[in-house]
Amino acid sequence: MGAEDFLMLLACLNRQTVIKCKAAVAWEAGKPLSIEEVEVAPPKAHEVRIKVVATAVCHTDAYTLSGADPEGCFPVILGHEGAGIVESVGEGVTKLKPGDTVIPLYIPQCGECKFCLNPKTNLCQKIRVTQGKGLMPDATSRFTCKGKQIYHFMGTSTFSEYTVVADISVAKIDAAAPLDKVCLLGCGISTGYGAAINTAKVEPGSTCAVFGLGGVGLAVIMGCKVAGASRIIGVDLNKDKFAKAKEFGATECINPQDFKKPIQEVLVELTDGGVDYSFECIGNVGVMRAALESCHKGWGVSVIVGVAAAGQEISTRPFQLVTGRTWKGTAFGGWKSVESVPKLVAEYMSKKIKVDEFVTHTLPFDKINEAFQLMHAGKSIRSVLKF
Repeated sequence: MGAEDFLMLLACLNRQTVIKCKAAVAWEAGKPLSIEEVEVAPPKAHEVRIKVVATAVCHTDAYTLSGADPEGCFPVILGHEGAGIVESVGEGVTKLKPGDTVIPLYIPQCGECKFCLNPKTNLCQKIRVTQGKGLMPDATSRFTCKGKQIYHFMGTSTFSEYTVVADISVAKIDAAAPLDKVCLLGCGISTGYGAAINTAKVEPGSTCAVFGLGGVGLAVIMGCKVAGASRIIGVDLNKDKFAKAKEFGATECINPQDFKKPIQEVLVELTDGGVDYSFECIGNVGVMRAALESCHKGWGVSVIVGVAAAGQEISTRPFQLVTGRTWKGTAFGGWKSVESVPKLVAEYMSKKIKVDEFVTHTLPFDKINEAFQLMHAGKSIRSVLKF
């Protein structure tokens, strides 16, 4: 038997094996995650089983864990900023093989649906319905624990040593990339950077305001700087974040609590009529309004990046839009995921974009609840967990 035949046989055997491994299970909303032994079933047709090497904790994970997510299902394995190695593939998978270095994607790219075929959007809908229900495309789960079915999360579930994802939800990346860094390109950095580059299309010499200086806000600042913005104003209630924002390219930072008037009025005065581009990176509907109203009459563009709680609604006076401002939203920074994430990894490897600088804490996977505490306390930008 040749080496290639042996690898094919091994892959076939792996495809039939249930793997027992460690995972962080959210048994119910509002409770800490529990480190458990779970069973991960083999990948079915057009599925890929991945050995997760590193994963990060994002506010979206906390949002679902809080119970505020209308699509939240429990018990569930959360996590959507991860990177790892393909362990086995199901029937019909042609673009990936065991041993490939990959990043799982919460927005897939099938390349066939009308969304994928339209250059105006990255919102592939091929598996949206089942993914929103916490299930694989065949409407079943690959996770079990203590005899109970465990739901998937955002099609990725990276808080598990092994996970199974649809093959259209995987980006093959440079094998030389450090997985404990590029895992962040699975959500936060890509989202913020793309919001500036793709969604707003920030222009050289423009003035920008970024509301919220967490990981996504810093990535927006980075995108504005790469795009050539001449003035980038960071806005946050926590002054401790200002120094880091300036490292990423903010030219100045302001705290709304330092002023007696609404922050949009302050920004309009500071910028001779308003900013060219503003970004809301918090998920607060009041701040979304302030971000829009801080834009310049005639051409200002405001991009909503943050995710508000279920049932929240945005409002402003229609006159704000009639007089030439544009309100936009973005998901995953507008990147068509399968084709774009490898390019983002390449940009990081060539030092065009920052990634290492977002990592403030690196912890063993067992410390996952500590990573959530650091995030809630505002002490971390991103905590990376290593298996």
